[in-house]
Amino acid sequence: MPGDERVPRVLVGWVPDWPVAAVLGAEPGPRRLVAVVERGRVVAASGGARAVGVRRGQQVRSAQALVQDLEVVERDTDAEAAAFEPVADAVGALAAHLEVVRPGVLAVAAAGAARFHGGEDVLAERIVDAVETTGHPCRAGIADGLFAAQLAARAERIVPPGHSARFLAAHPVAELGDDRLAGLLLRLGITTLGQFAALPASSVADRFGAGGTLAHRLARGLEARPVVARPPGTDLTVEERFEEPFTVAEPLVFAARALAERLHAGLASAGLACERVEIEVQCADGTTACRAWRHEGVLSVGAVAERVRWQLQAWQRRAVFDERAGGVVALRLLPDGLVHDPGRQLSLEDGDHEATARAERAVARVQAILGHTAPATAELAGGRAPADRTVRTPWGDAHQERRADGPWPGRLPAPSPTHVPDTPPPVRLLDADGHDVQVTARAEVSGAPARLLLPAGSADVAAWAGPWPEQERWWDPEQARRTARMQVVTHDGRALLLAVTAGRWHVEGDYDS
Repeated sequence: MPGDERVPRVLVGWVPDWPVAAVLGAEPGPRRLVAVVERGRVVAASGGARAVGVRRGQQVRSAQALVQDLEVVERDTDAEAAAFEPVADAVGALAAHLEVVRPGVLAVAAAGAARFHGGEDVLAERIVDAVETTGHPCRAGIADGLFAAQLAARAERIVPPGHSARFLAAHPVAELGDDRLAGLLLRLGITTLGQFAALPASSVADRFGAGGTLAHRLARGLEARPVVARPPGTDLTVEERFEEPFTVAEPLVFAARALAERLHAGLASAGLACERVEIEVQCADGTTACRAWRHEGVLSVGAVAERVRWQLQAWQRRAVFDERAGGVVALRLLPDGLVHDPGRQLSLEDGDHEATARAERAVARVQAILGHTAPATAELAGGRAPADRTVRTPWGDAHQERRADGPWPGRLPAPSPTHVPDTPPPVRLLDADGHDVQVTARAEVSGAPARLLLPAGSADVAAWAGPWPEQERWWDPEQARRTARMQVVTHDGRALLLAVTAGRWHVEGDYDS
């Protein structure tokens, strides 16, 4: 282990493709081609869909171009959290210190549980068996620290104590989960976590800042932030008691947001932040329910409120605080996994702080009702396709930086389409003989476009321009994509931007005012 810093042993249980399983209620068969999408990109796919090329992070239109019969389902994080509750209960019966990292992934403090069950291998086997009794497949892995344990779970490995850095060394830098940092490291010739970990920590801090320092610690097999002791005599728990018991989750969700803000205010006053939070409700009949949630970074106010909402709605679906229990009379948040808070330096141009605070509180209330990802900000960004030129970021999260100034070979010149559909509708583009128009490798059309078959009808083509070819990620066989775009004007006055991928056309945007 690098240095003298002690990293706890962690067991991670992982249910593959959980968003798919949560939506469908069970693991789909190999012939069922399903993709769960969020904001126009694939977040999970069934085994059958992956077998024919659908990948996480793909744009919906690319996945649909690959698989004509693909079932596209919008992601439902509330349903994912509620469906995962029986899985967490099954594992919680075997290990006391259970934490939900996110729906589909849970973590267990391995040291004590392994001693109780007779060894780490026995513990991992029993965790897998417990999850499989709920009807879901499971993989388990054990390593030093949460980051290494999650990768170990994918490989179904038990990494010996002190060997996490060696285990991580061969993994690509993309596993750090920071696309911007990974892209920069790749341009510098640093392709693996081992190469990144070998860099001096001071040089990493100077070149990549605080985010790079956290990632460097993970690559070295350490925790992202060293855990600190709770200040003596300090009670950081926050609680809200209700005069009238609640038997539904919605009123509790409003209280949870205010409670999360109080929690962070108390932590900030002590110069701390937390990576784990324990959510507890007390019912009128004296019974309590408790669940710990863990985050792969520091839990923000929005992240805490979102996890409380998930948990409360999951408990409501399982009738944890219904009329028989008398309803909820108290809600508590108990922070754990304390780390030093790096803080935030305001600039002289931050403006009216009170107005900003009012706006943040208003958006926070919307987030508490609709979910963390619902209110979002949009920024112009770089990209070739029209849908790539904007980035939507959940309110309160760090913006995803993407250069807008290019160069972007293959990008269409102005003007851009006025409307870009979330799910591009498929169309057929025919020549005068009724044959499908194809685009050759030399960017030539097989015939002049004459007719466009749309989902709601058809129209004759009055004018067209293009095609403009584009080849992306040619170096990556799994994500490589070749696309050609064409502008078409129909006789009824519609101006459309069409794109063809893998021989299938779809509408990428329209120019109507």
